[in-house]
Amino acid sequence: MQIEQFDTGLKNLENVKKLVISPQENFENKQKIRGYLNKIIIDGPTKIDENLNNFFSNQIKVNCFHPINEFSGIENFKNYFWLPLFESFPDIERREQIVIGGTFKNKIQIASISILSGIFKKSWLGIKPNFKMVNLKCCEVHELKGNKIVESHILIDILDLIFQTGQYPINLSRGSEGHWLNPINSDGVEFFEKNNRISESSLEQSLEMQRSLNIKPELEVSSDEELKSKLLDHPQKNFWHDKMIWYGPSGIGTCRSLEGFIDNHQLPFRKTFKERNYWKLGHYCELGDGKFSMTAGWNSIQAIYGSNDWLGYKSENQKITMRVMDFYHHDEGKIRENWVPIDIVHILNQIDIDVFKLIK
Repeated sequence: MQIEQFDTGLKNLENVKKLVISPQENFENKQKIRGYLNKIIIDGPTKIDENLNNFFSNQIKVNCFHPINEFSGIENFKNYFWLPLFESFPDIERREQIVIGGTFKNKIQIASISILSGIFKKSWLGIKPNFKMVNLKCCEVHELKGNKIVESHILIDILDLIFQTGQYPINLSRGSEGHWLNPINSDGVEFFEKNNRISESSLEQSLEMQRSLNIKPELEVSSDEELKSKLLDHPQKNFWHDKMIWYGPSGIGTCRSLEGFIDNHQLPFRKTFKERNYWKLGHYCELGDGKFSMTAGWNSIQAIYGSNDWLGYKSENQKITMRVMDFYHHDEGKIRENWVPIDIVHILNQIDIDVFKLIK
């Protein structure tokens, strides 16, 4: 099975000259964005106007998880995202797990995984509070121009929050729900990679693995047993570490080992999402930074919801799109860990499953 070679980036940016920055500049950019985001959380609502104006473009474009979704402008950012967050979690704290940076085409970008922790005291997005500490998985990509952020992508795992309040409104996932681990044997936040070749190699490995996903044995087989066998022998096997962990979003869950990944996610996903096109629009972000890499697409995956194998909901051949990020940790020459925020509530909404109508 031959892996097809193609540009995985946004289709309107093929001919853009790539921006090159030094490792020192990259490290400084990461520290800058970390400072911005942490200061907003620490200062809270009393300094929100000052901080947003200092850190973000007035016309900031924001791409958020469902049901907040997409909008522009600092005032909307404050009113749709930040103020409700502070009102519902007044003692909120931010703890970083992974922070990586670099350039993609002509853009400087910084991506992160963090946990937003606080006592859930007031309804948020229609989710009733449990008056207990909760942990929000928050994954972000910010584009930096000059000293200000001009575009942000934010995925918070809303299903995970709902589960933490004791409600389980959707069919059970196959994987393990709960907290994502920090990178094994490595600092994912404070590291400073001086060797650009290591960073480039990490990104090259993740992109080559992703290109292999375009090889679709599900189109050739009729049984789950045969499909599993072909996926175990798929070119993807050359990229994954023997002790790989795939940290999935709530609704899919976390899987360990290639076999666990296939059983608990990949096989039902491939059977359900038909006519799957991973790069019709392409990634808006592709970063390599030391032993880490990251790719992200905003509606880059388009497919037909064609069976009930994934989560068990009836198919009516609905057209769906997916908001996805992939954070990778490369170790011992392979991909050791993969954190994968996906806007599952957004996918379910497209197949007429309104999670917010299913909660009490």
